[in-house]
Amino acid sequence: MITDDARVVDTKACQAESWVKFNKNGEEYWALPACNFTGNFELTLGGAVGKDETGSSATDIVFQGKTLLKPLKTNGYGVGLAFGYVAHSAINPNRNLLGDFYGYVPVSFSFEEDRHVLHTNLGFLHSREKNTVNMTWGLGMEIQAVSNLFVIAETFGQSQGEFYYQAGLRYWIMPGHIQLDTTYGDRFGWGGDSRWFSIGLRLISAPFL
Repeated sequence: MITDDARVVDTKACQAESWVKFNKNGEEYWALPACNFTGNFELTLGGAVGKDETGSSATDIVFQGKTLLKPLKTNGYGVGLAFGYVAHSAINPNRNLLGDFYGYVPVSFSFEEDRHVLHTNLGFLHSREKNTVNMTWGLGMEIQAVSNLFVIAETFGQSQGEFYYQAGLRYWIMPGHIQLDTTYGDRFGWGGDSRWFSIGLRLISAPFL
């Protein structure tokens, strides 16, 4: 999901989020490893390689820090804060809510003993090339269908740009450690040139640092 949650990986643990995004005119290959060294600060360093229909490629490098102002509690809410930087941001920045420098506040709400979780994001992104600062927003939901299977859906965008939506399924192969998801997304309105399909894998370690 593009809309982030008010959670960080467990203390002294790491995770690797990876996915392939199939766009109409090319593909994106993402990998975002992250670790929590201190207990309340998740550090991410990763990126993406994108290829278009002509075979040309572009590479992005993402560096992000995230902390929690209020941990998410069952049947309660949580608040976080994240800032990041992208080097050579050339891969669909509008659809990924990434600019040269960005920040956002994720707020999550838990319902029904964590069976349903609502996520909201509000932030900004700065484009050095265009010398602009735009507001970003996101609204997403995780809904438990059966034991390890969740329906996920979201909408997101920015103040000077188009709005997008995405929906799919998330399955915990090994709860708390191995997660698989798949989504379909597009922009609101007509055109048909922005739709995508993604397949993702998330691996979470036990504490070891």
